[in-house]
Amino acid sequence: MSQPMIEVRGLSKQFGSGENSVHALEDINLTIQAGEIFGIIGLSGAGKSTLVRCMNLLERPTAGTILVDGQDLTKLSDKQLRQARKSIGMIFQHFNLLMQRNCLDNITFPLELVGTPRKQAVARARELLQIVDLADKEKAYPAQLSGGQKQRIAIARTLATNPKVLLCDEATSALDPKTTRDILRLIRDINQRLGITVVVITHDMKVIEEICGRVAILNHGHVAESGAVEDIFSNPKTEAGRRLVYPDGVPFELLPKSRVVRVAFNGGTAYQPLIASLAIDCGVKANILGADTRNIDGRAFGTMLLGLPEDEAEAAKALAYITSQKNITVEEVPDYHA
Repeated sequence: MSQPMIEVRGLSKQFGSGENSVHALEDINLTIQAGEIFGIIGLSGAGKSTLVRCMNLLERPTAGTILVDGQDLTKLSDKQLRQARKSIGMIFQHFNLLMQRNCLDNITFPLELVGTPRKQAVARARELLQIVDLADKEKAYPAQLSGGQKQRIAIARTLATNPKVLLCDEATSALDPKTTRDILRLIRDINQRLGITVVVITHDMKVIEEICGRVAILNHGHVAESGAVEDIFSNPKTEAGRRLVYPDGVPFELLPKSRVVRVAFNGGTAYQPLIASLAIDCGVKANILGADTRNIDGRAFGTMLLGLPEDEAEAAKALAYITSQKNITVEEVPDYHA
């Protein structure tokens, strides 16, 4: 096993204070090994971008520590932090290229900032243009490039200072599927060729499938689960994981064991959320296995298959609640198969 490159310990991030405070991250713990491609995925608002910005201290954590290559970034002075950030590259969704500079000069820019002689900087930029397969574009300006080409130049610019870590914050979100695959292949090639540790922040499971070895699922500022991609994808253990892996519905065989009932809606108001009310009023969660319902003039008609908890007491509580509702009938479905 390689040594950890990034260690996130007890990380929390709060914005604001008092009643208006927002807890974006709470008690995040992650270990990312040197040389791996690690994915962090979650729905919008899960805290992904805040987490990746904490990894290079663009956002300073409210609590916890961030270690990169054994160095605790939270304890560094401003000067030391600027030095440490040279080894942490970052690419973004919208490329952030300098529009008044050509491709070559976009890549040399970070080298200019650290005082690299022009001849040496140009040689390095041309080497990187070869790596990203855009050697013929050194005199082109960003406005003359496609989205995929812009991202390749952004990647080359990030690599100019020889970082040990590459943070990718939704780096392919603005690209079409084919270009996304091309960029992901490039990132994987860079990881393998240069040994750079890569952290991929995304909301897209296909991105995780394509290049990541391990993944953490973020949900409302917490790590819901983490592990090898194949393990998470084959058997997600949390509701957040199942929502991401099976956005069109969880296969019945992967749901917790349950009794199945068919609920028929016979013209009651369509504005009474049965499942939410069941959870709020009884504290019982039911899984929707299938539904064929429609709203006609504000009245609900159709049927819904529900998986009730295996626990007899919980199931009985749910059945009693459902049968007490007006314009609803319920029947059990023995030996249900999806």
